[in-house]
Amino acid sequence: MRGSVLRTRGGLSIRLDTRAAAVVVLLAAVAAVLAVALIGTGDYPMSPGEVLGTLTGGGTAAQEFIVQDVRLPRVLTGLLTGAALATAGAVFQSVTRNPLGSPDVIGLGQGSAAGALGVIVLFHGGTYAVTGGAAAGALASGAAIYLLAWKRGIHGYRLVLVGIGAAAVLGAVNSYLLTRADYVDAARAVLWLTGSLEGRDWNQVWPLAVVCAVLLPLVLGHGRALRAIEMGDDAAYALGVRVERTRLVLMLAAVVLTAAATAAAGPVAFVALTAPQLARRLTRSPGPNLLPSACMGAVLLVGADFAAQRLFGDRLLPAGVVTGMLGGGYLLWLLVNERKAGRI
Repeated sequence: MRGSVLRTRGGLSIRLDTRAAAVVVLLAAVAAVLAVALIGTGDYPMSPGEVLGTLTGGGTAAQEFIVQDVRLPRVLTGLLTGAALATAGAVFQSVTRNPLGSPDVIGLGQGSAAGALGVIVLFHGGTYAVTGGAAAGALASGAAIYLLAWKRGIHGYRLVLVGIGAAAVLGAVNSYLLTRADYVDAARAVLWLTGSLEGRDWNQVWPLAVVCAVLLPLVLGHGRALRAIEMGDDAAYALGVRVERTRLVLMLAAVVLTAAATAAAGPVAFVALTAPQLARRLTRSPGPNLLPSACMGAVLLVGADFAAQRLFGDRLLPAGVVTGMLGGGYLLWLLVNERKAGRI
């Protein structure tokens, strides 16, 4: 590992991977640039200088309204959703030791969609009810998958296989619910299922921000234990890691992050799958790369929303459509490489 050792006056030493730190700084800067550009995009265009001036309190009344009430919540939802999904993906891929071990592959996204669709189709619920249903669906599916995959512990490939099976079942449930919906509810459900940042306001930002503020530091604090688990349970036990307890805590945190992100923006496809892998390729470092993954997820989702608004003319696509197109190609590439390596 390329890096340096930082020592405090109390004798505590911390190894810093300088390449990973540089990647984090670079990705954070890219995310900030994309956020400013996205805030300035729309029917009322604004220059980066006007956006920054408005954010610091120097804009006109119209600019204040457009930035603070319309565009900033959308951008913050995108940044937080991307970071939460990518962190959850990094946790699951590390726990399963499988690049396919992602929330949107093993059924959590489909479970969240089932919860939201149930509220929309069966109860005609409003925005808050749909958000609650999405969160409840992700938590319930996560618990069911964990219990079904448990057999004297959690094995990575068993968890992935159980999750894929659960995803298939939940996908069928979602299709059935759509057939039960009337025209208005079906259109509303399909829009939500694509994953979109359109119309997001502070009511979506604050709950997601609270979840991220609590759980992201918790997950990052378990980074060393998660890296030990990647080497195998026996090696982790030898290093003093309480494997099952750590695995349960991290998986629960990842499920809640996925639930909160999906409740805020819908089941955005492939961010959780691709962001950790792209971050690992940039850092060239072993381990879960949790912080680089979170920054990469924020860049991917905000970049996808920017592309959806700027690259397709008058047809404004949901961000989930763009991530789906890019992520689908990445998944095919990943499956080909896994097959060549003899792992599938």
